[in-house]
Amino acid sequence: MEVLNNYIKATNTHNFDEVRKLLHPNATYFFTDKTCTTLEEIQLYFEKAWTVIKDENYEAHDVKWLYTESNSATCTYTYFYEGYYNGEYTSGRGRATNVFVKESDQWLLIHEHLSPLPKRN
Repeated sequence: MEVLNNYIKATNTHNFDEVRKLLHPNATYFFTDKTCTTLEEIQLYFEKAWTVIKDENYEAHDVKWLYTESNSATCTYTYFYEGYYNGEYTSGRGRATNVFVKESDQWLLIHEHLSPLPKRN
């Protein structure tokens, strides 16, 4: 679905006003180290991340749409990021789940859950 691509593009602008256009007012984020339940908390988390990882590029790989219908869609994917931490190139991966809802003919993200990949045995 195009909504996920639009969300990734908005994230890569590093401008939260662009991200906010795609967020439901009741959006909740489960990050690895914090839960954000207001748009203000989400904005602060994004903006802090953008200052820690400079020139970050964020991507969604192996996207699987688990459920889609006229007003709701849920996907999982492996997220990939790369950028510069303290001037040194860094990258990483993890798991993501996104839930989108359609309101007034616009798809909005209402929930995102990010977590590390499971450790291999």
